[in-house]
Parts: sequence; structure tokens; C-alpha cells
Amino acid sequence: MAPDAGAVRALVAGAGSVAGEVARIVEDVRTGGDAALAAYVERFDRTGGAAVRVPGEELAAALDALDPAVRAGLEVAIANVEAVARAGVAGPKQVPLPQGHVVVLREEPVRRAAVYAPGGRNPYPSTVVMGAITARAAEVEEIAVCAPGSHPVILAACALCEVGEVYRMGGAHAIAALAHGTPSIPRVDVIAGPGGLYVQEAKRQVSGVCGIDGFFGPSDVCVLAGAGADPGLVAADLRAQAEHGPGTLVVCVAQDPGLLGAVEAELAAAADTEAVGVTVQVEGPEAALAFAEAFAPEHLELVGAGMEELAPRVRSAGCLFVGREGATAFGDYVAGSNHSLPTGGAARYASTLNVRHFRRRMSEVRIGPAAAALAAAGAPIARAEGFAEHAASMEMRQDGGR
Repeated sequence: MAPDAGAVRALVAGAGSVAGEVARIVEDVRTGGDAALAAYVERFDRTGGAAVRVPGEELAAALDALDPAVRAGLEVAIANVEAVARAGVAGPKQVPLPQGHVVVLREEPVRRAAVYAPGGRNPYPSTVVMGAITARAAEVEEIAVCAPGSHPVILAACALCEVGEVYRMGGAHAIAALAHGTPSIPRVDVIAGPGGLYVQEAKRQVSGVCGIDGFFGPSDVCVLAGAGADPGLVAADLRAQAEHGPGTLVVCVAQDPGLLGAVEAELAAAADTEAVGVTVQVEGPEAALAFAEAFAPEHLELVGAGMEELAPRVRSAGCLFVGREGATAFGDYVAGSNHSLPTGGAARYASTLNVRHFRRRMSEVRIGPAAAALAAAGAPIARAEGFAEHAASMEMRQDGGR
């Protein structure tokens, strides 16, 4: 019987709904503006009376105080993420058509974007890099960062990314303020970044007001381990992902029961985790690929003979890591790929954070002398749909119009 990817997903219990509570918060901020926002910031963010917007001097001071090794690492991350992101920017493309007209395919950046850097148990300067640098590569004019707690390393990362608009707030109220705007916080066109249950629900609720990158639940990784895979390295990668905490799902898929047993033993030695660890035995590489495609992991590692060769056939993974050295952790920080990835099986249809989340596709149409030929083709369709004025609008352009 084939392994059931859905059953593995079900091992991570779904969280309860907070939709009603989030809706109240979003509406409070939408209608109450800065006063409502300040009340929520005081209640949830505990800023000690500090201004919600972080002053530039505080950003500069945080950068000056940053550990040199951390700064050097962030600079590598910034350079690599920007190089990869810029490669995804498409210039205008003219498409000449047989009737004699031209359609220009264009991409234009949004004007304002916000990056949400979650707080919780740890600060995430890497999330600032992934979001802000991708937005910068997309040529977004104004970039804001929203981070609960305003940890110094977050502020330093903002300074390194040349982001001067930083707000010390988090949660649903922060998302509401960014989406709807307040007298002191101009609304944004796109919100990107992970976050907890309240943040993700708030993003869902404001998605008709501004763009979002997606919904991010608990993290997951799936390792397809073939012959020659090092169980110690496989387990290390699973343990690394397990650091993300409750709800994280770490999976090893292999044909060799001995390899699976060795991985299980390594994981058992580090059982102080809130993640869910699963090993899955399959009949061979083809079955492993079928499981991975159904599971659609956030991170997929292919390691060992028989598995690495599957790489060209993988379609449903947030990010794919191939080979012995392909630890997911490299992608989390410095490889250049983005670590804001679809979770919960969404890799089947969703994409990693990229410049197109911050850019809009549009068409520029220049009809010119093609009007007659296009009207002859288009007017009958319009009339078949019951739109006589559409037909007339086209036909009036025939022979140079009236």
C-alpha cells in the first residue's frame, strides 16, 4: 500500500479559528486609526511608551552595535538574495501579431510594500533580508518593515537593507494598519512575510484591500534519502527544521529500513522537540517521488543514489535542495533562494516569495491599422454575447472611423 501523504499531514493538528477576533481587531484599526492602533500596541507589543515608528538614530545605533560576524553573514545573504531576485525581473516584451498590431507585456512595481518580520521566541533578521531585498530588487519605491519588539538585530538588518521606515508592532493590528493605513502610517500595496496564526488570518482578511504573498503555517521539510545518504546529516537537517517549534513536520522517506532506523535513532537522541518527526518506507525512488509530490513540502531534500536524479521531475516543492551538502539551513540564510515558502502542502500551487509578488503584470495594446481586421473578428463575438455596443465600438474604428 502506498504511503499516504495526507495522513502524514494530518499528524499536525490544525489550529482553532481566530477569524472572529481578528475581524474585530482589523475593523477597530480601520475605523479607529492611530488611537485604536496605539491601544493594541500598548496591550500586545509592550513598547514601554516608545514611538511606534523607530527613529533613524536607533536604526543606526543598532547597526553600529551589531556583532561583526552576524553583520558579515547578513551582507552575504543580502548580496545573494538580491542577485537571485533581480534575475526574476522581466523587462517589457513586444509581441507583434498577424493583424499588424502590437501587444506589449509589461511588469510594473507596486509603489509601497511592507515586510512583516515575526517576533515570538526569536528575532528573524533573515526574514527582513528575504522580504526587503526582494522588494528592492523588484524596484518598489517605498519599503516598510513591521517587527514586534524591535529587537536590535532586526533594526540592524533593516539598516543594512537600507529600510528607514520601521514600525515596532506586530499581530493582527499591525497588518490592519499597513493594509488600511492610518494618519501616521500610509497604507501599502503589498504585505509579505510569515507570522503566527493571528497575522496569517489578518493577511487573509485584508487580501481584498492589498496584495499578500500567501499564508504561512508551521514549517516542514521532507528528505528523500537514497543509498549512501548519511543518516547523521539527514537527522541534522530534520532537527534543524524542528527548531521552528510546535506544528513543524519533519519527514524522512527512504527504501532502506536500516537507514530509516538510523535516522530515527539520531532523532530520538534529541527528543526535546515540539516538532512531529515521521519516517516513511517506500519501495523505491519512484514511490518516494510520488509521496513527495503528494506531500508538496515547503523544503525538499534529495540525497543519495536514486534520489538526487529525481530533481528534474520535482514539481511540487517550495524549495529543492539536491545533494549531500544541500542542507535546508543554507536556504534559510545565505544561499540566495528565498526562505518565505508555501507551507501546509501549498507548494502544489503556490510560489516562493519573489519579485513578482511586488510587481504587477499589465498589457499595453497599440491597435493602429489592425483595427479593421480585428473588428471583423471581434464584433461577431461581441454580438454573440449580447454586447452590441462592444461590437459598435470596434466597428467604428474600421476604415479610420467616422
